[in-house]
Amino acid sequence: MRSEVVNRPFAQAQEQLRTAGLRPTRQRLGLARLLFEREHRHVTAEALHGEALDADMRVSLATVYNTLHQFVRVGLLREVVVSPGRSYFDTNTGDHHHFFFEGSGTLADIPTDSVELRRLPAAPGGTRIGRVDVVIRLEDDSQ
Repeated sequence: MRSEVVNRPFAQAQEQLRTAGLRPTRQRLGLARLLFEREHRHVTAEALHGEALDADMRVSLATVYNTLHQFVRVGLLREVVVSPGRSYFDTNTGDHHHFFFEGSGTLADIPTDSVELRRLPAAPGGTRIGRVDVVIRLEDDSQ
């Protein structure tokens, strides 16, 4: 007899959400499946909204943004801000950095051990450094 969990199409997404402390609503489940049932990737809210519409999910762009930010708050995603008002959401929440290709607007991962930081400033009183994110911006040679 096969396990019920294996047979349910949303089982993996449902378990991820419950483990993170989020109620598995229909919209969260659908977006979680789109995000996490592939290899690690970087996605904008607009791109994910387009994928949701292509998958016949009825979800607003505002709901996509809200859900992405909820996923960031509980540690399911990592937000990478490349400029004011322009963010990508990374399904790889482990320690790493990014190349940002200015021409195409895409991100690529850089392993943490490929970047050497010799010294960081002291954190202001009452705070501590939680993480260091390095985004290296790349321009095409032809520009």
